[in-house]
Amino acid sequence: MDLAWLTVADAVGLLRGRKLSPVEYAKALIDRIERHDGKLNAFLRFTPDLALEDARRAEAEIMRGTWRGPLHGVPYGLKDIVDYAGLPTTAHSKILRENVAGADAAVTQKLRAAGGVFMGKLSTHEFAIGGPSFDLPWPPARNPWNRDHFCGGSSSGSGAATAAGFLPAAIGTDTGGSVRNPASMCGVVGIKPTYGLVSRRGVIPLAFSLDHVGALTRTVHDNALMVDIIAGHDPLDPGSSAHAKSGCTAELGRGVEGLRIGVIRHFYTRDMEADPEMTAGIDAAVRKLADLGAKVREIETAPLGEWVACNRTILTSEAFAVHENWMRERPQDYGALARERLMAGAFVRAADYVNATRLRRTMADKFHAMFSAIDVAVTASSMDPACRIDDPKAIEYTYARQARAPFNVTGSPALSVPVGFSQVGLPLSMQIIGKPFSEALIYRVAHAYEQATQWVERHPALEQDSKP
Repeated sequence: MDLAWLTVADAVGLLRGRKLSPVEYAKALIDRIERHDGKLNAFLRFTPDLALEDARRAEAEIMRGTWRGPLHGVPYGLKDIVDYAGLPTTAHSKILRENVAGADAAVTQKLRAAGGVFMGKLSTHEFAIGGPSFDLPWPPARNPWNRDHFCGGSSSGSGAATAAGFLPAAIGTDTGGSVRNPASMCGVVGIKPTYGLVSRRGVIPLAFSLDHVGALTRTVHDNALMVDIIAGHDPLDPGSSAHAKSGCTAELGRGVEGLRIGVIRHFYTRDMEADPEMTAGIDAAVRKLADLGAKVREIETAPLGEWVACNRTILTSEAFAVHENWMRERPQDYGALARERLMAGAFVRAADYVNATRLRRTMADKFHAMFSAIDVAVTASSMDPACRIDDPKAIEYTYARQARAPFNVTGSPALSVPVGFSQVGLPLSMQIIGKPFSEALIYRVAHAYEQATQWVERHPALEQDSKP
């Protein structure tokens, strides 16, 4: 049994049945990380001592017949904008290099209470906005399918570590697509839950009204399990919803027979023309859902460019508000990419920001109304497979070619799932979107597709440094 590819669900079954030791599991993943992460840079701060401490505690509790929760003995990692008490939360930036967290983030509290084994802090783009930068104190994460390629971001280490078999699950954040982008690039499952479903307390903000905390895993079932753990109302997070609750696994296994699926095809064929291999992958996935009994038809919403402009105006304005003092006092301590992207917010007029927030409400209301005629929507996530990480022009070009930002604007749950591979072996993906708080339904659709295709059974070969 190769412990690197255990799912959360399978690991829990083995651990609870005393067929696997938490210490044995942790040691196997620690060994894998030590052998391979020098090539991928998924971890910004690897914490094997803490992991073994957690694993020994979990093992002792199992021997006493104590079961702490649904992650008991299972390793996980945190994007390094999420606080873990006693460790630095650096946001991959020189500015916060010595920023030691005084308390756990709300999601960290939930994962620890559930019995998770903490493996470390994972690479991110600087302040979740900078892009893969080589002028920071730590190198950028790389794609496990081909280390010469970009792994997506800004939850870059979370995507790379999960795909590489370093962790069965990781936490990321998503403001304009930053969970779903690395999920797309790395061939894993990543969700931006409904806005307000998961607390953001203890997470360094990028844009207050667009930020979400999400999970990356290798399977749909695992993703639903993770969101069930971290979901819930938090009165200390002003954006937390009183409707926030778990139940994401409630509909797994029910199939898609009779479900109404609307395909937002104009996003990736007319508004922005996707790479032909990506389009073919999405179209094949839609046909598979139809073969499984779903009622599929194309639907139309506002042009992708309008969604992106709305997201960009709000994001850059709110991000500059967070960083204004540091941008005035320490601009030289930012990497070039983060500094450039954050500075753009200084030139957005107040009137433009207010108008964007008004437009956001109108667009979101119209989008939510579409779900009176459909159950879920499907569209592209990324328009292209991963490009080379050493090609700044290609990264800038492909980073903007996405259909993720609309669902930060609407606050809808949006899940990125693998739909195959390009001819050179790089992952392809699509998004499944639902109305607010319909996570269980989109997981149901994704699980049915996953079970019918088995893309998740294919893993990268880390021994091959430069070959997909």
